Formats: sequence, structure tokens, C-alpha cells
Amino acid sequence: MFKHRIYIYIIIFFALTGITAFIYWFQHDPVADFTANEPGQDNRPPRSADTSDNVIIGEKFAFSEELKTSLTGKWNRFRGADFDNINKENIKLIDKFEGEPKIVWKLELGEGHAAPAIYNGKVYILDYNEAKKADVLRCLSLETGKELWKRWYNVHIKRNHGISRTIPAVTDKYVVTIGPKGHVMCCNSANGDFLWGIDIQKQYNSEIPFWNTGQCPLIDNDIAIIATGGKALVIGVECATGKILWETPNPDNWKMSHSSIMPMILNGQKNYVYAAIGGICGISESGKLLWKTIEFAPSVVAPSPVILDDGKIFITAGYSFGSMLFQVSGNTVKVLQKFKPTEGMACEQQTPVLYNGFLYSIQPKDAGASRNQFVCCKKDDCTKFVYTSGNDSRFGLGPYIIADNNFFIVDDDGTLSIIKLSTDKFELLDKKRILDGQDAWGPIAIADGYLLMRDSKQMVCVDIRKLN
Repeated sequence: MFKHRIYIYIIIFFALTGITAFIYWFQHDPVADFTANEPGQDNRPPRSADTSDNVIIGEKFAFSEELKTSLTGKWNRFRGADFDNINKENIKLIDKFEGEPKIVWKLELGEGHAAPAIYNGKVYILDYNEAKKADVLRCLSLETGKELWKRWYNVHIKRNHGISRTIPAVTDKYVVTIGPKGHVMCCNSANGDFLWGIDIQKQYNSEIPFWNTGQCPLIDNDIAIIATGGKALVIGVECATGKILWETPNPDNWKMSHSSIMPMILNGQKNYVYAAIGGICGISESGKLLWKTIEFAPSVVAPSPVILDDGKIFITAGYSFGSMLFQVSGNTVKVLQKFKPTEGMACEQQTPVLYNGFLYSIQPKDAGASRNQFVCCKKDDCTKFVYTSGNDSRFGLGPYIIADNNFFIVDDDGTLSIIKLSTDKFELLDKKRILDGQDAWGPIAIADGYLLMRDSKQMVCVDIRKLN
């Protein structure tokens, strides 16, 4: 009986203790001594015009010096003058490194993969200055790397595997750029004078792709051709005035991709071929939609269409989507081949190169046994390799270009390889690590015997001219 009473008292004690603790917890205000912070009490300076909502395109300019040069070489846009990634200058280039590479100059850049264009001894690159939070069009001397002038505007951009990704388009009169958040700027290519700007995200309700804008602008007959998505699929802008000459309707609400527009002649008529998010299409010089297909509609596409002949086009995309070879006749599209990266040629980020009836590419990481290998195939059958680089020679997501009958390939870590241009076999001539960084994905530019390449934070100029 005594023990039973003790148990009852213990139970009552713990019950009363619990009730008391609950009442205290319920009535106690743990934030009674907190005070509310009102905006401005921390003396933080007001945010200036460095956000994407308030951008004054081309507002700032700085001039350094005039250029005196005899150079006339041109790599004036993405994939060069003929859109094929082939340098056709009659200049003998090295096929192996004699000692250390001839580094002419180096330049620190904002983190990204934007690459340069070259025009008559001048280098144009749209950089991102993270300290100033600004897109900066920089004009440099190809021979010295000295900055001649720069034009910039403030825009706040967060890093996402780098920031800048595009290549300017340059003529003797104009240079057109597209910034990471879709700000199009046109300047005088000689002196940097600002001509006009368009915020395509605001003006066309465009959706900027994940990892920022990747498409490179096109200037054709002094008209800037820009893929916008949103209220218009593609627009044509007069470079001299900034006047919108035409807008291609976008009833299917296709979105902007990382792919760049490629021109082709089909049945005697110029087509601007664009691989959007939603499908691939051809557009006339007046902005009319000529043909389209949704047979190729990946959620991400970075490589650009490769124009073959007889109306044939090859297009590929990464992330296991694969590739398609198709033919356009009038407004009809016929799929000739469609396959996964394990079944034939594909590419993650760069655009395959066509040369003398053969296509060359670097396989993506999800291509099975051929992953990251350099491959060659006949243009009419992209499912059969003529040769591959094999297990001992694998490359990353970096660029490749033809010059003086050789391929120059940049690996992810900044290694430059020289590969014999061949339709028979893979032949590595030489390779050398040029950069010490990472993610060397920005496309190569070559002019006047100078090769420009970059990693995520630095660009270098390498003299690859062959001594007699």
C-alpha cells in the first residue's frame, strides 16, 4: 500500500512539473527584447543601376590608344567568316612545338567562356567585370594585347558555371554583342562609338536560357540577326540605326537556345537556320518562316546547325539527346537519320566541323565507348565512324578548329593538341599545356598566325607561325 502511494505521488509530481513547464513556455515571449530593423538602418549604400531591371546599354566608354598595324587577318564572328570553323589564310603554321609555346600576351578575364573575334589586327571580346558588375566590350591589339578602348554598362549577374559566353560579330563598320542577360549592343567597330542597344528580355519577353545567353550575333548585309524567343522568334535590326526591320512570329512560343543562327542557300534563297528550344526552322531574309520541324526539340541545345549540301542539315545536342540528319525541300522536312550519342556522331557543346565531305567532332561524355574521343564520319551517314582517336586520346568539352591542314584542339585543362587533318586515321602530331586553369571551353580564333584561346579566367595569344 505504501509503495502504491509513492508511485501515485511520483506521477502527480511529474504531471504538475509538465503542466508548469507548458504554462511557462506558452506565456514566455522569446523575442520580447528584439527590435525590428528598418530599411536603411544598417547604413548600407543604396543599390545603384547595376541590376538587370535598370540597364543603360553602352552608357560608359574609355579610350586608351590608336592602333597602328599592318595585319589584315579576320576571324570576324562565331566560326569565322564562312561559318565553318576553318581558317583559310595562306600562312604556314606549326605542326609541333619546338620548345616552349610562343605566348605573345596574356589577359585576365571575368569568369566565363566568351571568346574573341579578330578584325584587321584588333581583338574584340565581350567580357564581364565582376568587380564593376558590368558587361564590357574590350577592343585590344592582336599583336600586343594592349587595350585600345572599351565600352560597358552595369548589369548585375550571378555566376553560373561562368558568366559570359558569346562572341561578337564584326564588320568594317559595326560590332554587335549579346550579353549574358540578353542585352544587344551595336557600336562603331573602329572607335567604339555607341549606336544602339536592345534589351531583348524586356522588349520581347524573352526567357534567357539556363547558364545565360549562349547564342552569338550575326551581321548579314549590315543587318543584325538575333534570336529572341518570346514575342518574336527572330528579329532583323538595321545596324546603322537600330531600327527593327522585321520580326518572325512565334505562335508556338519557342524559346531562345544557346545555339547560334547559321545561314544557308536553299533553292536559290537564303535561309537563316535556327535550332530553338521547341524545334528547328528556316527563316527568310525578310523574316518569313519558310519551314520548321519539331523532330529535333531537346530541352538544351548548344551546338549550331551544320549546313551540308542538297538541303541537308546536321544538328546535335548534349545531355543524351543525340543527333539528327535531315533534308529540307521547299517547306518539307525529311528526317534521314536520328540517333542517340551511343549510336553515332554527337557533341555536347561545340559544333561539328565539315571538311571535304567529312564531319569531325568530339563525342560527349555519354557516348558510351567513344566518349570524349575525336571522331570522323562521312557526312551522309553519321552513325558510322571512319575512325576515332581511341581510348588513349580523349578530349573534353573544348573547341576544335582547322588551320593549315591540321586540327587545333583545346582540352578542358588548357592543353593544345595538333591533329593531322585526315580522312583515314587519327594522328596526334603534338600537344602542349598552354593554360593552367580549367574549363577551357571558349572557341578558338586564328588570324595572321596568332591563335587566341582561353580558360575560365584567362585568355592567351599564341604565335603559331612556322619559321622558314
